[in-house]
Amino acid sequence: MADPADRPTGMEYMKKLTSGEISHPPAALLMGFRWVNVGPGWAVVKLKASAEHENLMGSMHGGIFASLADAAMGGAMGSTLVNDEAHTTLELKINFLKPVWDSDLTAKGRIIKRGRTISLAEAEIFDQKENLVAKSTGTFMVLNGKKAKGRGMKER
Repeated sequence: MADPADRPTGMEYMKKLTSGEISHPPAALLMGFRWVNVGPGWAVVKLKASAEHENLMGSMHGGIFASLADAAMGGAMGSTLVNDEAHTTLELKINFLKPVWDSDLTAKGRIIKRGRTISLAEAEIFDQKENLVAKSTGTFMVLNGKKAKGRGMKER
């Protein structure tokens, strides 16, 4: 494995991801979402909700909302990482505010508090009419040194 100092910082990685220079992770490809913009402590993720994302009631499955929110918050966290750091989600809470069928969704994640070990983030998900359809908060753990080994962002 490369020396952590040789790995891109989280912001460098997220910029490569949003520019298309590197591939999105397999889970993002499976669900159909993509990071489209990123800055220090924030990230934007897009998803075209379709029949593939339906639950038994015909609207978008709550787990898809949760994954989209986790991706936006995770991207925001990722933008703050330095060479020897990684992060993982410890907890996620989501409020579903409006059902979604076929719609272009935008999740906007941001860091509320970046700690040395524990951080708090939030995400808001909007439909194509800019209605707030879900709101989420998440707690993240920052890993470094040996704890981060093998868990860093992977260029694909």
